[in-house]
Amino acid sequence: MVEVQGRYVTFIPPAQARFLIGDFTDWDKKPMPISKPITLEFPAEAYLEYAFMDASGQPFPDPDNPHKAQNPWWTYPRAIELPGFQFEAPPLPHGEGPGVHRHRLESKVYPGPRRYYVYEPSRAPSATLYVQDGVAYYRTAQFADVAEALCERGEIQPVRMVFVEPEDRAREYTFDERYEEFLLEEILPAVESQYGPTPERALWGASLGGLVSAWIAWRNPDRFQKVGTQSACLTAEPGNQDRYTAPEWLTAQYAQSERLPLRFYCETGQIEWLLAANRRFAAMLADKGYPHAYHERKSGHNWMTWRQGLAPGLRFLFGL
Repeated sequence: MVEVQGRYVTFIPPAQARFLIGDFTDWDKKPMPISKPITLEFPAEAYLEYAFMDASGQPFPDPDNPHKAQNPWWTYPRAIELPGFQFEAPPLPHGEGPGVHRHRLESKVYPGPRRYYVYEPSRAPSATLYVQDGVAYYRTAQFADVAEALCERGEIQPVRMVFVEPEDRAREYTFDERYEEFLLEEILPAVESQYGPTPERALWGASLGGLVSAWIAWRNPDRFQKVGTQSACLTAEPGNQDRYTAPEWLTAQYAQSERLPLRFYCETGQIEWLLAANRRFAAMLADKGYPHAYHERKSGHNWMTWRQGLAPGLRFLFGL
């Protein structure tokens, strides 16, 4: 059970709860012991997600809160909307929305087939956006619908979207040269041979997907021109399995390199452990003179945050 009063939320634990977890605790990385009601302060008009954890370390939902979070990976997070919160709903197209084509690729880099989806806009695209965690961005976030709606309104240029799905995202998205090879030498040629090349290519991703997008762009500025990151997991370095408190290696690489011909849209939530790391990355972009936009939302590491950033990101990267 929770009680909300202004910026303050009181969490009242059920009998089996031993810990409180959420974006504000790095979920299960820094669980907060709870044996009696705990009151926490959050930004005004914020949105947050949370759950409880039992003595065995198993997360479970608040039985007294029916407000389920829109999470494609976990079933236990519950949501809280503080007074004044307003969801900035992205636009949707008229009618049934765009057509998305499903593909299977017999990979030589990885064993077995890989799947990806391609959204081809109603007008000839001038850019191709490669999206990490493709299934979630396609189904949960409805990213292709948002792009089609903005194109209908004349707010962005037509953008093709390629939704690429990983098998082991923690490994593939953490400075993995095999994934880079898979994307550059298998996905790109397959897409461009069937749909044709576009003048621009771009990358997009959330969390580890944001990390790998910025990393691949840094290594291949001749092949990509634009990058969109949402809550990028910038607390990581090659060879270190700790992706939560490791040095911000990629930010340092960008800082030490010549300014590359890249354009960035970056955002993060104010209720998450990656806030400071993303602020530092944005400050580095400013110091280096990169064209970029940086935005913070009064929410956490979740799809409510990321869905609200789709339209602003597309407008900044591909706006007319």
